[in-house]
Amino acid sequence: MSNKEYIAVLFICTGNICRSPTAEAVFRHYVESAGLSGHIFIDSAGTHDYHIGDPPDSRALRAAQQRGYDMSKLRGRQVGEADFSRFDYVLAMDKANLAILKRIAPPGSEKKARLFLEFARHHAESEVPDPYYGGSDGFERVLDMAEDAAEGLLREIRQRHLQK
Repeated sequence: MSNKEYIAVLFICTGNICRSPTAEAVFRHYVESAGLSGHIFIDSAGTHDYHIGDPPDSRALRAAQQRGYDMSKLRGRQVGEADFSRFDYVLAMDKANLAILKRIAPPGSEKKARLFLEFARHHAESEVPDPYYGGSDGFERVLDMAEDAAEGLLREIRQRHLQK
């Protein structure tokens, strides 16, 4: 498929085991529920190579599963320069990851890198906090933010790219 046939969205956090796979699973659920799976390609990656090939954090898996999101098949990978040609949206969970994305982006593609929470309507924060070193409530908060921003992102993609 060429990029003209679908819109590609990549979610980015540090290790690709907590926030970005959560965002990927939530957004995929919304896209599937809207009947748009054939029009939107979704993936996630990390800025660092800490967890390449690893499944999401067990706490993230548990929290997502309790809300009906399946992350069991997801595995960590590291973002690379080539992702900027493959994806239309490269969405960072926080400003530190956004800065890394802007540094590795090929010239002219930096504008694809944005903060995921730009699409949220009900959260004033600009960053999704990393829940890795906290308790289960942090993973619930990530899910709340991901659900909010995923709704807004889907709305934007429908309006900007899928209108006939």
